[in-house]
Amino acid sequence: MTKAKIGIVTVSDRASAGVYEDLSGKAIIEVLNEYLTSEWEPVYEVIPDEQDVISATLIKMADEQNCSLIVTTGGTGPAKRDVTPEATEAVCDRMMPGFGELMRAESLKFVPTAILSRQTAGLRGDTLIVNLPGKPKSIRECLDAVFPAIPYCIDLMNGPFLECDESVIKPFRPKAK
Repeated sequence: MTKAKIGIVTVSDRASAGVYEDLSGKAIIEVLNEYLTSEWEPVYEVIPDEQDVISATLIKMADEQNCSLIVTTGGTGPAKRDVTPEATEAVCDRMMPGFGELMRAESLKFVPTAILSRQTAGLRGDTLIVNLPGKPKSIRECLDAVFPAIPYCIDLMNGPFLECDESVIKPFRPKAK
């Protein structure tokens, strides 16, 4: 069985300011470790809120490092420096708007400001790229909502088979007829 490579990208200007503890990227790794029982390898980067840097990182992870899934955190709000969705759209072949719609709907159960979030997802070659919000609590809420569709999406792109701890998260895969 092929070990999945999963890109984790934290987008934050605070990272370049010196002392910075990346709680968001660590939260993604923690959640994925809880979900996945199959072997996987994180490809992890913390980068500034700069569209060209974000795009270049996504391209490198998808095309050179062969990540089947890339999960970003940060840069999805309305601030002028929040350009993660634009960087994602610039490098994707096709967009997957249902991911952002579901994440916002889920987040609205917790905070009315979820409508300000611009999370999105798209496909670059054989890679699914998903933009998450920047707060660890929101990361878990959003991943709990969308992750059941992610293993099947990766299956459809001929990626590695992601096995999950079904007592934690139950992926949806249609039954063969």
